[in-house]
Amino acid sequence: MRNPLAEKIVAIKPSGIRKFFDIAQEMKDAISLGVGEPDFDTPWHIRDEGIYSLEKGKTFYTSNAGLKELREEISRYTYRKQGILYEHPTREILVTVGGSEAIDIGFRAMVDPGDEVLIPQPSFVSYEPCAVMAGAKPVIINLKAENEFRLTAQELEEAITDRTKILVLPFPNNPTGAIMERKDLEAIAEVILKHDIYVMSDEIYSELSYKGKHVSIAELPGMKERTILINGFSKAFAMTGWRLGYACGPENIIEQMTKIHQFAIMCAPTTSQYAAVEALKNGDEDVAEMRTAYNQRRRYLVHAFREMGLECFEPYGAFYIFPCIREFGMTSEEFAMRFLKEEKVAVVPGTAFGDCGEGYLRISYAASLENLQIAMDRLKGFVEKLREEKKEKA
Repeated sequence: MRNPLAEKIVAIKPSGIRKFFDIAQEMKDAISLGVGEPDFDTPWHIRDEGIYSLEKGKTFYTSNAGLKELREEISRYTYRKQGILYEHPTREILVTVGGSEAIDIGFRAMVDPGDEVLIPQPSFVSYEPCAVMAGAKPVIINLKAENEFRLTAQELEEAITDRTKILVLPFPNNPTGAIMERKDLEAIAEVILKHDIYVMSDEIYSELSYKGKHVSIAELPGMKERTILINGFSKAFAMTGWRLGYACGPENIIEQMTKIHQFAIMCAPTTSQYAAVEALKNGDEDVAEMRTAYNQRRRYLVHAFREMGLECFEPYGAFYIFPCIREFGMTSEEFAMRFLKEEKVAVVPGTAFGDCGEGYLRISYAASLENLQIAMDRLKGFVEKLREEKKEKA
């Protein structure tokens, strides 16, 4: 029988994030610090707006690119938060089914077979497979702990060839929690302009920055014209299940992304779009409250790892921390599996986010402080046990 499957799809590995979460779900008293999902409910006034839209019978398709009111509100939001003005929101903004769809169709709209896409890693699991599915060649830039997992201009320069088309800029970063400050982005922008390439800037965690105001590369001179800015409602507004994101960018690129979206999706969920308008208009206080809670948990974990003697740089973005476990002579997968089986705590091996994540773990602090404290007590005991085992072997 003829093989019904596409070779390039079969060759793509499934996501390594869900594996440990699924095992933990079957364990009694297990704590999952694996999945990157806010532990907060969507704020009531946002849910209420979604319910109201249903009650009013607003259950029909919106325009392919999204509600005009929502795209205008996104334009006001980007200007209010970052000073980025999209003067023609009906042509420069596309509402998508989560930020993930925007990543997928952004690649498909922009690359031809053989074009190279630069992907700094460790980073979100979707970039590389989406680039492959679009026909591009992913080129991995390994980020370094000594640089706090920031992308440097030198690393970028060394990775560029005459086939380079797009740089993925995944900051604040999942899984490391790293951020890029203005000076970092200015150096990157010089290289981008010099080589005439484009940027896909995934800023889904832009509201969760704990070291001053988040800076977008699209704010910098000459960069808005060559940047696809991707964001959404999942992380900042605790709206993961609503599946709503958006892309902002040059009209000619958004037009082609909308075409793909039109044929593959039709439009993003209508109820979610009405709720999102309310989130952008009146959700700043909710975001600030959640950010304060995440920051408290972040500081607690940084302190806990220092007390344990586990090497870990201080993250300033998202809701992840990325401790190093190389001292134990185990792979990240081995450590995570033993920790789950012996201590009933699920974390994600760093290798789920690229080969350079080996020797690290991603721990999400989108969990209650109480659960984090229990998990850290278990980790402390586990680390002590491993150090004793290491002494005995020596």
